[in-house]
Amino acid sequence: MKRTEGFQPISQESTPALIAAQLREHISRGSMAPGAQLVEMEIASALGVSRGPIREAIQRLTQEGLLVSIRNRGVFVAEFGPDDIRDIYEARTAVEKAAAGILVSGDHALAGKELLLKVDDMDAARMKNNSEAMSAADVAFHERLVEMAASPRLSRMHGTLLTETRMCLNRLEGRYLDESVRVAEHRHIAEALSNGNANGLMKLLDAHKDDALARLLTEKPSSASLQTA
Repeated sequence: MKRTEGFQPISQESTPALIAAQLREHISRGSMAPGAQLVEMEIASALGVSRGPIREAIQRLTQEGLLVSIRNRGVFVAEFGPDDIRDIYEARTAVEKAAAGILVSGDHALAGKELLLKVDDMDAARMKNNSEAMSAADVAFHERLVEMAASPRLSRMHGTLLTETRMCLNRLEGRYLDESVRVAEHRHIAEALSNGNANGLMKLLDAHKDDALARLLTEKPSSASLQTA
């Protein structure tokens, strides 16, 4: 008898995985805002599926920390306090610095060129005053940085952190009077990688984290203070 006898073929992605992906996207975009309650019956009706796969998808996102289950109340989109936000950015930066270390020891010029293309996307969104496209390009920059390191484990850890980051980026809207500051931070990171400047690259990634945290963890500044940022 073969060891694999009785195994059943499975689809590449299960229904719960596809549902989880949709919910994750809505959460990261902010269309399901922090604190919003998820109602299984409503989601099942909207997607045309039974409640079983909805329940499994919700369990997945709860394990990822994107949803919170409160006994006798229901399931809600996670709300991040200051400590959560610090933890997200510290963890994300640690993963990105590990990926950057791999890249800078390889074909760093090509990797830097790839990231500069993402910076161009950010700048194009800035010139169109498209905040949604700006945030998407911002996330794509960081996603590509880790992807190019070709480390499945770093990418897996980074995936959840990026969803949480996108939730935080929604709060950054309006905290840059001049979005060129944000574009410049990313351009400097890409250029340091392109030049193979390992020490500079690590410092820039830390500075990028610190700047984002400073903006996220303070009251929304006035136009005058934003101009001097």
